[in-house]
Amino acid sequence: MHILFVTGEYPPLRGGVGAYTAELAQALAAIGTQVSVVTSTTARDDANLPMSSSVQCYPVIHRWDWVIGQQIPVLARQIGADWCHVQYQTAAFAMHPAINFAPFWWRKVNRGMQVAWTYHDLLVPYLFPKAGARLRRWVTERPAHSSHVVITTNAGDYQQLAAKGLSALYKIPIGSNIALPKTPLVAPSVLRARLGYAPTALLIGYFGFLNRSKGGLTLIHTLHRLVERGHDAHLRMIGERVGASDPTNFSYLQEVEALIAAYGLTDRVRWTGHLDDAAVSENLLACDLLLLPYVDGASLRRGTLMAGLAHGCAIVTTTPQAPLPELVAGADLWYVPPEDPDAAAHAVAQLAANPGLRSALGEQAQRKSRQFTWPAIAQQHLAAYGC
Repeated sequence: MHILFVTGEYPPLRGGVGAYTAELAQALAAIGTQVSVVTSTTARDDANLPMSSSVQCYPVIHRWDWVIGQQIPVLARQIGADWCHVQYQTAAFAMHPAINFAPFWWRKVNRGMQVAWTYHDLLVPYLFPKAGARLRRWVTERPAHSSHVVITTNAGDYQQLAAKGLSALYKIPIGSNIALPKTPLVAPSVLRARLGYAPTALLIGYFGFLNRSKGGLTLIHTLHRLVERGHDAHLRMIGERVGASDPTNFSYLQEVEALIAAYGLTDRVRWTGHLDDAAVSENLLACDLLLLPYVDGASLRRGTLMAGLAHGCAIVTTTPQAPLPELVAGADLWYVPPEDPDAAAHAVAQLAANPGLRSALGEQAQRKSRQFTWPAIAQQHLAAYGC
């Protein structure tokens, strides 16, 4: 079997969907599946691709417009792909609706090729100024009715699409895109000292790009409240500040930086910039806890949450908006309401005062993360493809 993944972002471009696709491609290749990837021309720096030689990348798409209706089937025929599998997030495709209609055209142009579609979220694309919510939702859900297989990454999206009566619908979670260290790291206290924090400091970690859905302003408000209440609290922003797909992230970053300055917290907020996996692991493990205040609630589609679980971090995050039966509040992680810095500060302070509880949360988080490994995820995809 030969799978051709279609993704708007891919390493060396940095983004969650690109990292997910790279991990899944490697996991499928490791169990004998032939995998190729077609992506944007901006991913042409092959020297930086974290891929094995068994995965072929085709960075040939200049624009994700109507041309892809013909361009991608031609490539699929040339390389002998059996499945064309879209990794969908509207921002990664420049919010152009061509990708949403592509499965219908691909099936007509390239008869015999199977089409699969993974929704990394159900956010609606921009169409034109007066396009209403109903039309945008119809465009978003259109691929679910024209693909042979549809995959969601979380229960909320699954339930929304299941209500449409789809038959070949699957829920397959994502995994952590940060590999765990192969050898034991030094003690967290040593890691903290290397990073320049006092042993008594309360070190709060945040991992991932900033955008409005991830609660960056809530992070800063929470830090301010903790400092006001006498805590020697510090915030470590792990990874790059913004991703490559959504240009609106830069304006949001400016809002967050302005709030840091207004509160006089510049010396308490440190940004690491891009790090390799080993350095990310060190930073995660050095923190007392992770604060991930997603505006839309915790979800299995969040790679940053999955990385925190896999590393055994004590996690404070926001109450899910959809059922999340895989994770138990108070046992696997700690929930607070979205956009509520007072509640977040109270939860962080409680965990700061209770090292035993932090340790128990971290151990249980890591235990739960074992159900989200990439080999298991790859096997679930093979089952969806009918293997």
